[in-house]
Amino acid sequence: MFSFSKKTNGFFIDINGEAALMARTSSPDAPMVIEEMREVSVADEAAVQRAAKELQGKRSGSGYMHARCGVYPPHRLVRKVTLDLKRIREPEYFREICLQQFRLEEDKCIIAVLNTADGSDYDAGKVTTQKDVVFTGGINDEFLAAQQRLLALGVYPERLELGTLAAVGALVSYHAFAQLKSPTLLLEMDTESTQSFVVGAGGLDESRSIPHGLEAMISVVQKELNLKDDESARKLFYSNTFDFTNMGGVLTRKVLKELQSLIGFYEVQTGQSIGQVLCTQMPPKLAWLGGSIAKELGVESLKLDFADWLKLHGIRFANPAELSGLDARWLAVFGLMIYYDAAPAAKK
Repeated sequence: MFSFSKKTNGFFIDINGEAALMARTSSPDAPMVIEEMREVSVADEAAVQRAAKELQGKRSGSGYMHARCGVYPPHRLVRKVTLDLKRIREPEYFREICLQQFRLEEDKCIIAVLNTADGSDYDAGKVTTQKDVVFTGGINDEFLAAQQRLLALGVYPERLELGTLAAVGALVSYHAFAQLKSPTLLLEMDTESTQSFVVGAGGLDESRSIPHGLEAMISVVQKELNLKDDESARKLFYSNTFDFTNMGGVLTRKVLKELQSLIGFYEVQTGQSIGQVLCTQMPPKLAWLGGSIAKELGVESLKLDFADWLKLHGIRFANPAELSGLDARWLAVFGLMIYYDAAPAAKK
């Protein structure tokens, strides 16, 4: 086992509903080499703690792993908003948006307003014709709970970010690299809801929170397969022992209805059509769902070329063989590593 100094290595961790995705790099900032990657079930807290210590090496002792962290609070906010330029200098205008559009009380939340193209801070004091911005943040107590959870797992968050925002930013960068001709529908599907985003090389184009997630499919499984109760359906659905592929359209009907509404609105507003779908939070056993949603929408699933894209950001892999096992869930981890002050060169 090698020893690694906290001063020279970088540590990154993304904790979603299913897994803790970790990486150790040769330095905190690019240029860097990704030396080791780990995936651990968040249900096994002891395993997460062990993985954090093992990534640090012998010098870890009893200390915390100092890391840049991506988290997913239940009421996280990443929403595109079109401003009324006549009101942007009114002291209560942004508070009003939080309360009326998102039902969030500003004094109980951490909210930032960003530019849609590059994620930089929006300056309401400047004379501008820019109407579209991104409201991002969440409830104070949920961020505090996420921070306390990380500490309990042996991780000290040097920087705490919304994993959703890291994934959106990374996909904007990837679009520029891959020269994708059509925007991508990015989906984060958890148990109770689905966060949906239309992303292109120019930034975040559209967003919507859908009040249906994986749990909405359980009753459909129970009914379609004549199972005795929802718990039996839930165990079968998550077990990966039954091929649900042919039932994809039925299982995702509620989500698809909302997505078709979002896509229809976007196409009418912009004249552009969605080109591909990317699901970044899908558990491996449910990976087929992403392909099913793409098929029902009549588009392709986006296949990510991590190695060449990250190389343009000064990031490479010590063990290229690890690339074969990486899926879209790692996009947010890489989003924590890169900076967006300069767009990467396009793929040749």
